Amino acid sequence: MPQTEHYERARGRAVAKYKFFVHALVYAAVMLLLVVINLLTSPGDNWSIWPLIGWGLAVALHGARVFLLADSKTIIDALTENELRKSGADNRGEEK
Repeated sequence: MPQTEHYERARGRAVAKYKFFVHALVYAAVMLLLVVINLLTSPGDNWSIWPLIGWGLAVALHGARVFLLADSKTIIDALTENELRKSGADNRGEEK
């Protein structure tokens, strides 16, 4: 795999992680604001739990996608390279 492809993949992963951290930070700030508003306006009715749960699930899924689930293209590329090495062919599909 050429060096530029490695860089592009690493850059893509870094951008995905950055976007997740921004998402998590915005979530935390908005949820803090909603909890404060909830406590100041209607302390007996805890309505802020619903956006906290809903958006929290979205943040959790976003985090799982970024950190836990492997990029299928990376897996397929690795398996392809492995098969090419086993068969004696180089990366262009030509026999050695």
